[in-house]
Amino acid sequence: MKSPVLSELAAAVRAGKPDAVETFWARAAATGTPLVEADATDPAYRLVTFVWRDDAREPASDVLALLHTVTDKDRHAHDLTGHLMEKVPGTDVWAISHRLRADHRASYQFSVARGPREETLRTDRRSWLRVLDTAVPDPLNSAPPLPARDGRHPSSVMELPDAPAQPWAHPRDGVPRGERVEAEVDGRRVSAHLPAGHRADGGPYAVAVLLDGEMWGPVLGFGDALDNLLAEGRIPPTVTLLVDTMGRDRRMADLSCSEEFVDWLAEVLLPWAAREYGATTDPARTVVAGQSAGGLTAAFAAFRRPERFGNVLSQSGSFWWPDGTEFDSGSEWLTRQFAVAERTGVRFRLEVGLQEWMLLPQNRHLRDVLQARGYEVSYEEFNGGHDYACWRGGLAAGLAELLADRDTDRG
Repeated sequence: MKSPVLSELAAAVRAGKPDAVETFWARAAATGTPLVEADATDPAYRLVTFVWRDDAREPASDVLALLHTVTDKDRHAHDLTGHLMEKVPGTDVWAISHRLRADHRASYQFSVARGPREETLRTDRRSWLRVLDTAVPDPLNSAPPLPARDGRHPSSVMELPDAPAQPWAHPRDGVPRGERVEAEVDGRRVSAHLPAGHRADGGPYAVAVLLDGEMWGPVLGFGDALDNLLAEGRIPPTVTLLVDTMGRDRRMADLSCSEEFVDWLAEVLLPWAAREYGATTDPARTVVAGQSAGGLTAAFAAFRRPERFGNVLSQSGSFWWPDGTEFDSGSEWLTRQFAVAERTGVRFRLEVGLQEWMLLPQNRHLRDVLQARGYEVSYEEFNGGHDYACWRGGLAAGLAELLADRDTDRG
């Protein structure tokens, strides 16, 4: 579908208007990018156009628009042409348009290529990592960027008008700040976010365990959201434990229904937080939260240790996880355990993206099984992918939901 704005630009250039290109870029800078236009056939959709300005001193041979999930490598494993932007003839404007539902949210970057197209479109792991290492955010997107780790550039965030609000994501003036304390617990790095006004003898405080804590702490700064939630009265004063996964190999071992890791959380981490920071021992006021394999592990933690973890917040949980049996290759092992085990009092909040084609059916299946077994389940599907740009909003909303009515210990 052709963007009316781009059609207008192309027509002006063909007509020889000398200021057409500068007028276009001035408009883009004023409105911000990507350019969002009405869909002529359905008001529930928008025509979204991503634009990149070529460098006259070092022109690009191609530009890739990397819109999370919509044009990612996994969906185009043998053909990356879906990423390729086109140059508007006679201009320095590279552009690509997508027809997207008006509630879509996604992170994105641009990769500027200066070489043969066949090299640009290679999909082997080494080439793809090089693309990710050099991709950059959109300089005309005015929204705060999404930070990255491993030295990579941040991403820009596309938020269409009907996307779920994320009111707590960014710092606010006048909000009392909590304190982040770095610690090592039994050889593992942990960051503790202590609520504003925290006193070690002021508890017992609600407690939230966030897996992949190295992302939520120093990279994404989720403490700002926690401070905003507390200031609004959406959560009680909460000790939040951000657990470092200690590298890729350790993460894969720990976040795959590991009894050893879950027992460590229950028997070492939570007692430590109770001693040091007055964290509660009440499972009804304890949340364990994670994304992807972390979402799987959050649910497994409550399955294995319901006397310690009374609330699960799973985002895009990898519930396809196999167990090496004849049902391997997507056996949904944990879902089968919930289907046959005795029901406990654990509460669940599950969310998954409509663009997560490998996870959506399995998350729906777990929801159905838990509801059939009589569990209290809150379930959300957001229009996005496997993306921290989406998860940060769901994590804040999920903590508010699970902790809001759990502000006193049950004796």
